[in-house]
Amino acid sequence: MALPQTASRDEWLAARLRLLDREKEVMRAQDAVTAQRRELPMVKIDKEYEFESAAGKARLGELFEGRRQLIVYHFMWNDGWEEGCPSCSFAVDNVGRLEHLHGSDTTFALVSRAPLSKIDRWRARMGWTIPWYSSARSDFNYDFHVTNDESVAPVQYNYKNRAAMEREGLEYAVNGDAQGLSVFVRDQDAVFHTYSTYGRGAEVLLSTYHYLDLTPLGRDRYVNQFPYHDTYGDGAGDDHHHPHHH
Repeated sequence: MALPQTASRDEWLAARLRLLDREKEVMRAQDAVTAQRRELPMVKIDKEYEFESAAGKARLGELFEGRRQLIVYHFMWNDGWEEGCPSCSFAVDNVGRLEHLHGSDTTFALVSRAPLSKIDRWRARMGWTIPWYSSARSDFNYDFHVTNDESVAPVQYNYKNRAAMEREGLEYAVNGDAQGLSVFVRDQDAVFHTYSTYGRGAEVLLSTYHYLDLTPLGRDRYVNQFPYHDTYGDGAGDDHHHPHHH
């Protein structure tokens, strides 16, 4: 990556003020989108889902831990994998302290289709304390379109059907698992689904990306090219010569 051209402080300031106008435009647009997201209707969840965690079995309502809102990160884990998905692991590494979410009546949890034994082993290796549930015994992943299996349900990812996915190069998500974020709200005992986002929609988690976006060299690799955090220094994290921007 070449560095930017050099300029005088006055030239820099003029360019910075032009950029500031664009930044404010984007922020105003983002605020409008956020308001529109809050106005989405909600859909009542009538199906019983069974989850498993280290603390035992749980229903979807119990994942809230008594709070009003629940954000679920669908952590991708395909059949046969012994280690957690690298890009999902990178995403979870970027999640900060949860007390602030809890203070806003919101719970954050991970859900994967992997068996609990794999989840618990990976959670321990990564040093995470975020609640993490296995949905292996329920249709949860299929109903929220983060696991695709045509024998179970029609293929869909990021609101695209199989034909659109293949046309757009999303074949990786046609079979098996993908990642995403889903949001639920509770009204007494009733649980409602309000929002799901997939693909780059989950970049909201990636503070490393947002920091790098402030720098002249920018994002130096794709999300799936970040090594597991405990492998830096053994060669895994030393190759930075990847195309940037996901």
